[in-house]
Amino acid sequence: MKMIIAVVQDKDAAKLMERLVASGQRATKLASTGGFLREGNTTFLIGSADEEVETVLRTIREVCHAREQLVTPLSPVGGPSDAYVPYPVEVTVGGATVFVLNIERFEKV
Repeated sequence: MKMIIAVVQDKDAAKLMERLVASGQRATKLASTGGFLREGNTTFLIGSADEEVETVLRTIREVCHAREQLVTPLSPVGGPSDAYVPYPVEVTVGGATVFVLNIERFEKV
């Protein structure tokens, strides 16, 4: 058994949950916040049989796409301000960060 932890952008969360449920996967959805952009993310905890891991990963790849977004960088606190860029910068956001962990024991109570 494996535990798949997937951190996805909020824009992709509802569709991913819909696809996981439709394929018979159970997932727990947690609200989380990204460190770089300080925007909302969603973290999914998905318990999966070893042979279903690739199917779950394929679903995540199909739903969670990277996209370009304009962000205004935060001004530095206590650091040199000569490198601060005060205008919006285009960055790539989205996609998914996925961890697959071995589970020693699983119980549903």
